[in-house]
Amino acid sequence: MENRNNITMFILLGLSQNKNIEILCFVLVLFCYLAIWVGNLLIMISITCSQLIEQPMYFFLNYLSLSDLCYTSTVTPKLMTDLLSERKTISYSNCMTQLFILHFLGGVEIFILTGMAYDRYVAICKPLHYTIIMSRQRCNAIITACCTGAFIHSASQFLLTIFLPFCGPNEIDHYFCDVYPLLKLACTDTRRIGLLVIVNSGLIALLTFVILMVSYFLILYTIMTYPAESRTKALSTCSSHITVVVLFFVPVLFIYIRPATTFPEDKVFALFYTIIAPMFNPLIYTLRNMEMKNALRKVWCHRLFLEGRELILKAFQNFTLGFYPEP
Repeated sequence: MENRNNITMFILLGLSQNKNIEILCFVLVLFCYLAIWVGNLLIMISITCSQLIEQPMYFFLNYLSLSDLCYTSTVTPKLMTDLLSERKTISYSNCMTQLFILHFLGGVEIFILTGMAYDRYVAICKPLHYTIIMSRQRCNAIITACCTGAFIHSASQFLLTIFLPFCGPNEIDHYFCDVYPLLKLACTDTRRIGLLVIVNSGLIALLTFVILMVSYFLILYTIMTYPAESRTKALSTCSSHITVVVLFFVPVLFIYIRPATTFPEDKVFALFYTIIAPMFNPLIYTLRNMEMKNALRKVWCHRLFLEGRELILKAFQNFTLGFYPEP
């Protein structure tokens, strides 16, 4: 504990040391962050303000969009600030807080994707029992289980890191605080802790990924017997989910399933699950989903119609008052 107090601040090396590349990265990250907010807010408002919120799949999608927003906001604002700063620093306490929140929200996202796969499995493989199995109580229980599992995972990662002694150097070769870069800086033997991190992060991600792929294999096997129209709709929905799963899980597995080592490529792969996947999720779920597109059209066209009508009425009232002024 005494050694650990020697380090009160970490220096983040960020994405690049070249200022021109950093400015370019800032523009790209800013664009992605705005797209994440606009896309996910559109989905959340459209689902909440329509009948889709009653359907379990969109109930989970609403929470997935919320977790995407919170998850990327844990990293992206700090990254954009650092890209314009000469000195990129983060305090010890903020570093540990970021690590805990990042793994908690990442765990929530992984488990929600699992819940969505379970929902599709029940809908396609057990359609007659779907409304009974996927009741609102069951959906709320799944969300509670997702948050509980994510908290256990994140607390484990946090406890493995918080007691590490740091006595220098204090440069983290990353753009946010994560376990492996911190293990590299610890002035103690971290091999056992590295194995625990692999079990806690890598194996959980791998097991979840295998479960998801098996569930979608069973779904695809089942829909082969469906009529052509129903098969197309089920394939469209499942392909959207599979795309999201691959975008998120492949980079996570690349980083966490191996021994506790860091590579320069880790930062590029981390961009996929912290920024790229949350940006593409709204596009994937809306462009390939007719119900979602209809909900967007109804909610936003209706709002634009009401606002337009109010503007026209006000303009007409002002126009008539010009000819018939009030006494």
